[in-house]
Amino acid sequence: MDEHKVNRRKLREKALQVLYAAEFNWENLEFMITDIFTEVEDEKGRDFGIELIRKVTYNKTLLDEKLKKRIQNWEMSRVSLIDKILLYMAVAEFLFFPEIPAKVSINEVIEIAKIYSTEKSSRFINGILDSIYNELKKDNELNKTGRGLIDKSKPN
Repeated sequence: MDEHKVNRRKLREKALQVLYAAEFNWENLEFMITDIFTEVEDEKGRDFGIELIRKVTYNKTLLDEKLKKRIQNWEMSRVSLIDKILLYMAVAEFLFFPEIPAKVSINEVIEIAKIYSTEKSSRFINGILDSIYNELKKDNELNKTGRGLIDKSKPN
């Protein structure tokens, strides 16, 4: 496996840890970011992880709106906190990280869900993210450039 991909996954896991802990204590967010990312030597990688946390925290209302439209037959309060954070992270990558292909974002959070969440979470997350991805693509809200482009065809 490409070392860059392994590092990105570890950075996403660190972002998940910070975002999870922050749900219980937002006042210490900056301390948690510094503490968890201190050991990351790669500056570009550290910047990615921290930017992902910031995009999730600063855009939570927008991310919630995107999720609520797609989580049918469930109340948001019934979705596990880990799953919700992973969904936030992937949708934030769809919207705010144009260089990361959407399919990479989906695959990464699914793999992380297999480690940190329940047995059924990866299928649940995959279904929700596929639906959000297709909606963003259809509505021309998917901002992908360069490597981030999956296909160049415009939605009908």
